[in-house]
Amino acid sequence: MTEQETTNEELRCIGCGAVIQSEDPKEPGYTPQAAIKKGLENNELYCQRCFRLRHYNEIAPVSLTDDDFLQLLNHIRDANALIVYVVDIFDFNGSLIPGLHRFVGDNPVLLVGNKEDLLPRSLRRSRLRDWIRQQANLAGIRPIDTVLVSAKKNHQIEDLLNEIEKYRHHRDVYVVGVTNVGKSTLINQIIKQRTGVQDLITTSRFPGTTLDKIEIPLDDGHELVDTPGIIHQHQMAHVLPATALKLISPQKEIKPRTYQLSDGQTIFLGGIGRFDYLKGPKVGVVAYFDNNLNLHRTKLSNADHFYQKHLGELLTPPTLEDKEQIPPLERFEFSTSEKTDLVFEGLGWITVPKGIAIAGWAPKGVRVLTRRAMI
Repeated sequence: MTEQETTNEELRCIGCGAVIQSEDPKEPGYTPQAAIKKGLENNELYCQRCFRLRHYNEIAPVSLTDDDFLQLLNHIRDANALIVYVVDIFDFNGSLIPGLHRFVGDNPVLLVGNKEDLLPRSLRRSRLRDWIRQQANLAGIRPIDTVLVSAKKNHQIEDLLNEIEKYRHHRDVYVVGVTNVGKSTLINQIIKQRTGVQDLITTSRFPGTTLDKIEIPLDDGHELVDTPGIIHQHQMAHVLPATALKLISPQKEIKPRTYQLSDGQTIFLGGIGRFDYLKGPKVGVVAYFDNNLNLHRTKLSNADHFYQKHLGELLTPPTLEDKEQIPPLERFEFSTSEKTDLVFEGLGWITVPKGIAIAGWAPKGVRVLTRRAMI
């Protein structure tokens, strides 16, 4: 092995944390030799994947599996650390980590609800904090505190830093979350607040951007560690092409849309979801989705034919070019006993009253579920 190759093994991408290598373009950390030299000269060494993501918004697949991601996190169980658990408020159920207790051990968990700027301002934040805490408890998580932030808008970041200092007691801090919750954006804001360095870590709306843990030194010799996003296979981000994903990921405050429905009516969520009102009196329902997602109401009796005829045109996303990449829609039926959110993971939700029968459709592999209404 040459001296250059040995040096390469010791280098890491500052965007995703992967070990830099120049042998296999399909493996994490690949960087051409010329780019390695230039990156070292500029003190900004990124792998080719992160470079393309930062400059061209292109995402390249890598060969890491779910087991690889979980294996990288297993050592947290044995650490003495504060766990900062980041969830996406807009996709709360899709943000939950199955079996979180298995790798945090006895370490305390600080729950951070990110993207609070996407929810209507009329929703009281104290009520939202209570709702998130209650939902976390139902999932078996007992956080020591709950903080709401917007990493993108830099809202409440200083409050979060104060909470971290309050609870970490001179320990390391591990930031964990599933892919696509804005974890690396949040850490970039923390770095910026403390050092003035901007956009150090690679971020995108694509899943799986951080490939290995990234360690940021704290003042007392301990570290804040950004861990790789855990792959949650039921997220919409894992079944949609990138072009469609851009059209359903809210970037600003969502505007609720209200419909008065009689039973036997359907609302299509573009071409990637569907809500059927099966049985009950005339009711009002409220839809919470990206403002640009086209919602279309029609008769339930004609819905299947309507979908086949208009998918990729009136019902977008997907586009005509992308519609073959969308898995077939799968149906889930529910009856409500209280005011309920029908959740399409990674897409949004529809709030419905108690005492009715409904069905939700989503691409095969994406979960549709019910929960106590958030709003």
